[in-house]
Amino acid sequence: MTEKPFLISGRNTIIHKIRKFDLLLINGDDVPPVVVTFRGIKQYEGKIPENKREAKMMDMELVDVTASDVFGDEKTLIFVQTLNGKEYKIDYSKAGTSLFIRVHQDSIF
Repeated sequence: MTEKPFLISGRNTIIHKIRKFDLLLINGDDVPPVVVTFRGIKQYEGKIPENKREAKMMDMELVDVTASDVFGDEKTLIFVQTLNGKEYKIDYSKAGTSLFIRVHQDSIF
């Protein structure tokens, strides 16, 4: 079995750990997807892969936060630790505003 490019910590934290793969976070149908790269995090504007195999071909890991092996349900607030040493806060209640994705902590390492 291959190693996942992310870890789950607590009830709402995702830790990005493999530079080669970007994480594409999906949190239900009503909010925009988010892409986590080794440089940071932003709202994803591209085509969402149909399945994990298609995502792998795009050098992405499809992370559905509602899946039972991740968090199991939709989240309003998710924290993401990135490879650039920052922790970001994604507040889905503020989707579409400048407060949707913000740096929560800088240089956490």
